[in-house]
Amino acid sequence: MTSEEPARRSTFSRRGMLKGGGAVAFAGVSLAALKLPLFEVAGAAQDPLGCRAADLSATQRSFVISNWTGYIDPRKKPGSTMSEFEQQTGISVDYTVDVNDNSEFYAKVKNQLGSCAPIDRDMIVLTDWMAARMIGLGGIQPLDKSAVPNLEANLLDSLRDKQWDPGLDYHAPWQSGLTGIAYNAAKTGEVRSFEELISRADLKGKITLLSEMRDTMGFMLKVVGADPRRFTEDQWHDALDRLAQAVGDGQLRKFSGNDYLQDLSAGNILACEAWSGDVIQAQYDDPNIKFVTPEEGLSLWSDNMMIPNQATHQANAEKWIDYYYDPEVAARLANYVNYICPVQGAREAMETVNPDLVDNPLIFPDEETLAQTFDFMPLDDRQQAQYEKEWSDVTAG
Repeated sequence: MTSEEPARRSTFSRRGMLKGGGAVAFAGVSLAALKLPLFEVAGAAQDPLGCRAADLSATQRSFVISNWTGYIDPRKKPGSTMSEFEQQTGISVDYTVDVNDNSEFYAKVKNQLGSCAPIDRDMIVLTDWMAARMIGLGGIQPLDKSAVPNLEANLLDSLRDKQWDPGLDYHAPWQSGLTGIAYNAAKTGEVRSFEELISRADLKGKITLLSEMRDTMGFMLKVVGADPRRFTEDQWHDALDRLAQAVGDGQLRKFSGNDYLQDLSAGNILACEAWSGDVIQAQYDDPNIKFVTPEEGLSLWSDNMMIPNQATHQANAEKWIDYYYDPEVAARLANYVNYICPVQGAREAMETVNPDLVDNPLIFPDEETLAQTFDFMPLDDRQQAQYEKEWSDVTAG
């Protein structure tokens, strides 16, 4: 895959490979005033206000961003969103596609962030759970809200009030997606729930689940009647036991990255847990691939722009955030990447950009769909280590 191709992130890439002189003055602001998350995150925590670099944006018209592969329209093409940003602002963008896995990226930068050292990036784009972890550790700079008015005005309501950053102080969603069920309509009937997926006799040995823990375990928690946003240790183990039962019964062909699409089209599997953006792309080649909102609901996730400690071009990075929260720009980006656009007004702008996508519920889900979404509870480092080990014990066996 080249860096200019549409996003098709496997669990070995996106879902487990599956935001200087101080243009913004924060001196004297307390951590309490910044509303740092209240959940515990063990590790080498920093005070972001005491771990700031001088902002050189006024004299250095550039910034460095780390993002996932294939997550933007062709950057060098005349008229692309990035080329127009550079023309409009005079800011040169060093756009690096070096985020292949949340944990892998964190491992590359955690020592620097833990010792208040620069990571040589002005913006990083990471998934909700890792964004929560980095914010909780104090490794992310607060945004100057006056510099990102489009974010404040245009972010979808369904993406506001996250447990880990309820005031939208540290992050801005880049793109979002839904996790649900896909099935091959040429091979089987509709699969209406996750409970059906893991138990229906005609699907035995012909399904896959995602190898990203939070995706699959969010649904398993739903199956046992727990809330993925707030669950107990006992509920976690109930859900894990239910998954182990499905594995032991031979219901699964395997745990999968986004190679489930090829298996689904080929008939090697009949149904699977799936990401919305992948399904849209698959439907271009095979209209029999259908996406279902399970009875348990949909997992809603985002990859988020954040500015790490010691960034030297924060104001330039904030101009990037504000630019991509313009509805017309957001619609052009969504037209290429096919994930959920987080920007209000982009659906109306899509009427001009690509009318065929205006009514696509996997890019512009309606309020009824969004009301059925859930996310996954933030985990501290102890929970993270424990749950990943227990997850691995079931999925590897």
